[in-house]
Amino acid sequence: MTWILPATLFGRRELLALESLFRAHPNGCLVMVSSMLDSRRGLKLLEPMLNRGLKLLAVTPDLDYLFTNTPAEAWYSEIKTGNRDPGGIPLAQNLSNLIRLAILYKYGGVYLDVDFIVLRDFSQLRNAIGAQSIDPESRDWTRINNAVMVFDANHPLLFKFIQEFALTFDGNKWGHNGPYLVSRVIRRVRGREGYNFTVLPPTAFYPVDWTRIRRLFKKPESRDERRWVEAKLLQLSKNTYGVHLWNKQSRGMEIEEGSVMETLIADHCLICRHAYSS
Repeated sequence: MTWILPATLFGRRELLALESLFRAHPNGCLVMVSSMLDSRRGLKLLEPMLNRGLKLLAVTPDLDYLFTNTPAEAWYSEIKTGNRDPGGIPLAQNLSNLIRLAILYKYGGVYLDVDFIVLRDFSQLRNAIGAQSIDPESRDWTRINNAVMVFDANHPLLFKFIQEFALTFDGNKWGHNGPYLVSRVIRRVRGREGYNFTVLPPTAFYPVDWTRIRRLFKKPESRDERRWVEAKLLQLSKNTYGVHLWNKQSRGMEIEEGSVMETLIADHCLICRHAYSS
């Protein structure tokens, strides 16, 4: 995981995302790549989980070391020397897109966004990425997302992602260096020899589109809405590894009584909300 915002903004919902990860992977190891959390305040925030003996570490990334011997090395040098325009989108946001790729390329493992509730064990997944949307007629994917990625170290697809980032970087277009990037590359390389990866359907990681995320937080007001909540929870229990919460849209939403989100948190929290009341 990466976190580029101030530690003061790492709140209850983010902590619950971490809890859900450890609930599904009690022996897992989580590295939070964040200079903001690699601090005294960050340590205090993570203390409830550290006190339970969970394998959790916040680290400040050494970007020069991380990008060395990757296609991003020259790009980062140009950014540092002012010879490359970082664009109008905050550079930290684009660096987050690149950092996750470089870490997976060099070390392998699982990358998750922090606005993601884990529902089941990922250990059976290998070299996988998730479709965000599909064409209703062809059932082929129309967009891939980079919020969840599972890859072996030195995977050739990750190399292509990093190469694409460096060659086509645009700091003024939202998503160009993230979801749109992985979609562009996969569209070009799928079917080629030497690339062994799986594109999972939206139900795996993105069972609710960002335009409909409000419904997960809403209290059911009618019999039909209660049935919808029950059906959605059943669907998630069968086909979904986790739920991306689209934090940009959902951050200000309250989790209402009887909602899908209330049940998911109750079923997948580890320490649970009362531990963070202070």
